[in-house]
Amino acid sequence: MKSKYKQRFFWGMILSLIWQLTAVSGIFSEMIFPGLDQILIALFESLKDGTLIKQIGFSLSVIAQGLFLATITALILSLTAYFSSYAAGLIDTLTALAHPLPGIALMPLILIWFGSGKTAILIVIIHSVLWPLVLNLSTGFNSIPDIYTLIAKNYRLNKLEFMYKILIPASLPYFISGLKIAWARSWRALISAEMLFGAINSLGGLGWYIFQKRVFFDLPGVFAGIIVIILIGIAVEDFIFEKLEAKTVKKWGMLK
Repeated sequence: MKSKYKQRFFWGMILSLIWQLTAVSGIFSEMIFPGLDQILIALFESLKDGTLIKQIGFSLSVIAQGLFLATITALILSLTAYFSSYAAGLIDTLTALAHPLPGIALMPLILIWFGSGKTAILIVIIHSVLWPLVLNLSTGFNSIPDIYTLIAKNYRLNKLEFMYKILIPASLPYFISGLKIAWARSWRALISAEMLFGAINSLGGLGWYIFQKRVFFDLPGVFAGIIVIILIGIAVEDFIFEKLEAKTVKKWGMLK
């Protein structure tokens, strides 16, 4: 773990040095290729006046709501498909149709049907993360060894007990893997939706922050927003998902 962070720090410094040297070399105009000092100043100013903090909070709250709704829906669909072969065919067809479809392709329809409010952004996020979750959960459920099913029958577990005590715990590695994919896709969906739909009731998230900076040709501000997105993504991956895996699937020997 420490080695990973040392390598990241080392290569981060190298890339930063290359970036700064390129910026000060004069090869590109600072209007289109700002130096790291300008980017950090823009980031500090946005954090200092509280604008960026509010927009980060707004984006994370919308993503949390979208992930929660998508996770509940994915669990219901995957469990229904597991226990019903008729439903499995329908859900498999829906997944095959919807999974390859980018959320951004649906934005014009969502804009017409639901307007440009928070509901529209939530729908884009749910569509983007629901289908990978369904695929991962379904794969996890169908990969459970037959011995587990036999144990459930021997103990005469009903369907609810079987789901709670065997099915969901046994498929946990697939579920966490699906959540990782869902988290990454939710970021992309949110930023795209906010750039298209704009602010909602005078509030906006990181996508709106980047869009505003782009409109005023504030490239340091644009890069500041991108850096925030990257840092939040790394933080969630390293300090939430890795901790979750360490306390569950790795601890229980379900994942090496």
